[in-house]
Amino acid sequence: MSTPWWRDAVVYQIYPRSFADSNGDGIGDLAGITSRLDYLADLGVDALWLSPIFTSPMRDFGYDVADYCAIDPVFGSDADFDDLVAGCHERGLRLLLDWVPNHTSDRHPWFLESRSSRDDPKRDWYVWKDARSDGSPPNNWNAMFKQVPAWTHDEATDQSYLHLFLAEQPDLNWANPAVEEAMHATLRYWLDRGVDGFRADVVNLIGKGTDVDDLPDPFWRFPLLATDRPFGHELLRRIRALLDSYDHEPMMVGEVYLLRDGESASYLGDLDRPELHLSFDFRPLHSAWEIEPMHAALSKMESDFAEPRWPTFVLSNHDRPRHRTRYGTDARARAAAALALTARGTPFLYAGEELGLEDAVVPDERIVDPDGRDGCRAPIPWTAAGDDETGHGWPSRPWLPFPANAATHGADVQLDDPASMHTLYRALLALRRDHAVLRRGSIEFTDPAGALLRFDRRLDEEAVVVLANFSDEPIPWPTDLRAADMLLSTIPGERTVGAALQPSEAVVLRQMRSK
Repeated sequence: MSTPWWRDAVVYQIYPRSFADSNGDGIGDLAGITSRLDYLADLGVDALWLSPIFTSPMRDFGYDVADYCAIDPVFGSDADFDDLVAGCHERGLRLLLDWVPNHTSDRHPWFLESRSSRDDPKRDWYVWKDARSDGSPPNNWNAMFKQVPAWTHDEATDQSYLHLFLAEQPDLNWANPAVEEAMHATLRYWLDRGVDGFRADVVNLIGKGTDVDDLPDPFWRFPLLATDRPFGHELLRRIRALLDSYDHEPMMVGEVYLLRDGESASYLGDLDRPELHLSFDFRPLHSAWEIEPMHAALSKMESDFAEPRWPTFVLSNHDRPRHRTRYGTDARARAAAALALTARGTPFLYAGEELGLEDAVVPDERIVDPDGRDGCRAPIPWTAAGDDETGHGWPSRPWLPFPANAATHGADVQLDDPASMHTLYRALLALRRDHAVLRRGSIEFTDPAGALLRFDRRLDEEAVVVLANFSDEPIPWPTDLRAADMLLSTIPGERTVGAALQPSEAVVLRQMRSK
């Protein structure tokens, strides 16, 4: 059987508001993305994932959808979208959209109808419940933002609706077959327009059911932790059947924010009853730059996603501080990139990590996100020239301040610099493309020896070893690797096999396997 494209791919996440602005309004847009497709193709990624571009009041910046089948005018037009799809496919890039199945905006026509009357045909499209006898919310669940009750009382109909996030994001009731049918139709709409797949936002939440029992501590504070139910897996199997009915192999990767061993992987289903193609495992995203937690995260992830399952690797995204900021130095960020792009699985890169961008420092008066995630969503500095407010390749003042290191990490000064982060990412992506063992080989982790992390990749007669020094001191070279060939070091300049591994250095080595 041929290898599915998404197993070989590297996916590049774009936060559209912050990527590239084509019309000077300070907000990135679809035409801006299209204008940078050559940059992305040259970088060497295989697919793009766009954070939401659908019509939205932007209370949660697109994750509050008011129309699943329309593009918000701030991002452009249908023609702009068609140009982007065509431009991607001309360059061999695939395009994924962000699909938000758990909740809509409170301005979505479905919810406006649902809240209009207890007798409205769409009343049961959302989760409505009576308050308790003492007037308190139907249960003790908290919303994920700001830790307030997950229920908002609607005076007009004297019931409360469920929202696990903002009050402006009411939860859909997937137990209603009409909701499932309508949401399937939104997938078909974009698949028919040439989209190659989806990232499904908090997709495990669609199976939570409509019961309103109180949850024990700590689940009442974070009810998304208590949503792993058979009904959700049934829904995903039907979504998978829809995707598999298309000839162009569309893929869905799920945001399954469950961090306990085995939970995220379970949403892939099995060979006889497949569910998601990929399911994010966020343990590396939450691991410090220390040998023991990182080794534990990677080895547990590999155990959970052993064949025939397939893992992902995520260092940064639009919800968490960038790994360059978390780890504190360029050297550590470079070593982390080597791990992400040589480990078994599908890497997901967040736009700007190939430039080594830090988070922006956002003053109080410019904070706009309801959960404080503005820093990692800062605009991409296409040029080093500029200041905190203007320039950096943006035609006007963008909606957020630029990253803290924009003046030194602009794309233009990195493209031709052999020591730059961008050059390292290009080299890693080319190495991955040229060596099938890095895409398809088995992986074996060695128990940590001091601060040295090691894993071996093997495919047929080729063997590749990856080493990473998690200390701030040089460490001796492993004696069994003195005859290996150096494929790549994250330290710029010439490196010699057998010399000590430098602080925060990662290397990729090739050995011939003994028969």
